[in-house]
Amino acid sequence: MKRKFLLPHLVLTTLFASLVPLWNSPHTGTPLMTAVTVVLSLAFLFIVFGRGRAKTESPRLRRIDKGADLIWLGGFTALFGLVVLIWWMIRSDAGIGAKTGAAVMLLLSSALLVFAGVVRVAAGSKQVKLRDYILLFCLWWCPVVNLFIFRSLYKTARREYVFEADKLELENARAESEICRTKYPVLMVHGIFFRDWQLLNYWGRVPATLIRNGAQIYYGGQQSAQSIADSAQELKKTILNVIKETGAEKVNIIAHSKGGLDSRYAISCLGMDKYVATLTTINTPHHGCDMVDYLLDKLPDSVASFIAARYNRIFRSLGDTAPDFMAGVRDLSAKKAASYDELMPDSPEVSYRSIMSTMSRAGSAGPPLNIGYMLIKKLNGANDGLVWEKSAVHGEHRDITPPKKRGISHGDMIDLFRENIEGFDVREFYAGIVSDLKKQGW
Repeated sequence: MKRKFLLPHLVLTTLFASLVPLWNSPHTGTPLMTAVTVVLSLAFLFIVFGRGRAKTESPRLRRIDKGADLIWLGGFTALFGLVVLIWWMIRSDAGIGAKTGAAVMLLLSSALLVFAGVVRVAAGSKQVKLRDYILLFCLWWCPVVNLFIFRSLYKTARREYVFEADKLELENARAESEICRTKYPVLMVHGIFFRDWQLLNYWGRVPATLIRNGAQIYYGGQQSAQSIADSAQELKKTILNVIKETGAEKVNIIAHSKGGLDSRYAISCLGMDKYVATLTTINTPHHGCDMVDYLLDKLPDSVASFIAARYNRIFRSLGDTAPDFMAGVRDLSAKKAASYDELMPDSPEVSYRSIMSTMSRAGSAGPPLNIGYMLIKKLNGANDGLVWEKSAVHGEHRDITPPKKRGISHGDMIDLFRENIEGFDVREFYAGIVSDLKKQGW
């Protein structure tokens, strides 16, 4: 259906790109060709600068849709225009100037369509990566290679438009249902080495989706790197503040990575079980990370101290009052985690559930997760780049089956790179978690 809509545009752009051969046709007169040139020029300008056909309410998605259309048109205009050009050159006795002008006209017309498309895609797309633009900038002039780059850009933009348009339609359709409006507010607790900065949300696009579907969202607010006990103290204050602000009796906690351990400590050791209804941990190392023990054993103390000092200095400047890199890391040790079930026994007042994802291969993520994946693979087996698969099991547990060969990394589980992964919609995944909490009466 989309291609049928573009076919008339393709005819017009190909004719515009072939104006020189048309002017040199013996069967056309000057008045007629002047009128044809004006009409085709106006049509071409309308196609390049006019609005697309997308009906979506999102201006961003309209830009992506129009941009992808223009890239497609530019490519096929070049292809069909080249056929016309070669046919004309073989049959015509026109001079070298006319033939050169025809080639330049085709090149400029196709290039303008593609360039306008790339600009629109760049202005709207969140899935086209910086590396793609760098490759395009460096190799746009390189024959054949640039075709593959433009094709990849087009496919990425088209997939993004279809995915996001479908999601927007879904959310509009269920807006009144408020499938994520739970009885208790949702407290999202981050892991180590991050903060709850709203301009660069730790949870990516997830909170916006939950809020649109009725969820009442709050954030843990603990510092980026401290011991579990210290982070839990900060988390305790947050829980009590949420209870006071909302008037709710309890909260539902969704915690990622070390945030799950911070939450367990606050629940079991700081009396927060009275105020927590459910704890859902995402890729949390409940049984520690053997990789941490391995690295602490191999890494010289001087190097570890150097890294810790630099980290603490940076995050102190970013808002942490007492960052402690080594305390946070040591609490992820598998040897230390062996005592956690005894130290932090589950409370009968709280419903515990855990979720774990795994990468399929090292190429499923970039550094440092790909390096972590290879190391943990040798030490333990299946992992997400930071956490061993079995270490994440606590309470009612489920694993996420990796889609195809891609797998789901530690960062993917919090939408770290805002990437639409085929076979795994992270926003819908969290909407499902919170929706289930609502259905269960939490």
